[in-house]
Amino acid sequence: MHSFDEVMKAKTLLGLRDTASLPEIKSRYKNLMQKWHPDKHIDNIDMATKMSTEIIEAYKIIMEYVKGYEYRFDETYIKEKTISPHEWWNDRFGGR
Repeated sequence: MHSFDEVMKAKTLLGLRDTASLPEIKSRYKNLMQKWHPDKHIDNIDMATKMSTEIIEAYKIIMEYVKGYEYRFDETYIKEKTISPHEWWNDRFGGR
């Protein structure tokens, strides 16, 4: 898990707004990678390589952060995270 500062730095580098959706995040990443691709900056490959590396790392941080807030609907996950009404009753009232 990344720190708050790392997530905020990644958000700033990618230029994301506070309510950015997943498609917006991906679009912003794609646009920045096209802008800073080393092939487009032949005169300053080192700077372009540095920027593209930072953009990739920022994207990884943001995607890892976002993944924690998505809901999973696969059957095994739901089975692991849900309980039966009987289990719920026993958990709340101790089987009374």
